[in-house]
Amino acid sequence: MVNQLRPAVVMMALFTLLLGLAYPLAVTGIAQAVFPDQADGSLVRDAAGQVVGSVLIGQPFAGAAYLHPRPSAAGKGYDAAASSGSNLGPLNPDLAARVAESARAIRAEDGPGIIPADAVTTSGSGLDPDVSPAYARLQAARIARARGVPVQQVQNIIEAHIEGAFLGFIGQPHVNVLMTNRALDARFGAEG
Repeated sequence: MVNQLRPAVVMMALFTLLLGLAYPLAVTGIAQAVFPDQADGSLVRDAAGQVVGSVLIGQPFAGAAYLHPRPSAAGKGYDAAASSGSNLGPLNPDLAARVAESARAIRAEDGPGIIPADAVTTSGSGLDPDVSPAYARLQAARIARARGVPVQQVQNIIEAHIEGAFLGFIGQPHVNVLMTNRALDARFGAEG
């Protein structure tokens, strides 16, 4: 029995050290050397060097002068510690009521128009940092009114922040909410 147990214990210790310690440290070291910004979470800093967010994690923007993100089911909204979808099925009356309420709120703020699906539905993680170009464009008039600028100037900023599909075919075109709002503040001044 000891002859069979000894190799098992040695192999477990060896693979624990190799795959539980050495491999993660090597991958982390390579990531820090080759992609330091991404390895640190793609953090966004203000002029003073303070972290204001990440291009990978959504956050709420509620002011009329800002591009709004899609709804979040994470905790009480964009809570990274409680990342999750709503888990409500397509026939669930609670989902239908929430979508209808979101659509009414968008029409009240942004006026009539076709409301894209991402404007009223949550993402799988509840932390999606992006919206569709259609949803971003729908918000342009409201943002322009709130900032007192021509709509075309806001539309130009939105169009400049549309990112295409990864490698041209993976995913959909999207607009990063945080980076677009930072560009709006840089061009027209921060809204308080």
